[in-house]
Amino acid sequence: MNQIVDLIKNGKAKLDEGKFEDALGYFEQALLLDQKNSELWNNKGVALRSIGRYDEAIECFNKSLEIDPRDKAAS
Repeated sequence: MNQIVDLIKNGKAKLDEGKFEDALGYFEQALLLDQKNSELWNNKGVALRSIGRYDEAIECFNKSLEIDPRDKAAS
């Protein structure tokens, strides 16, 4: 589980730095380990939206809401 935490932390750091492709890579790696994490789907959606891949971002936000309908962070 620590690996997922590190991947999320690194992904968020890359988002903050504006390195959206790198962030996306971290979130995708984490999703390979945990498909049921709504935060991960939301973060992946943010990265995708930031690089202009809007349709894929919407799919990620919808997946996040499927997992946790109360997820207020889902953009």
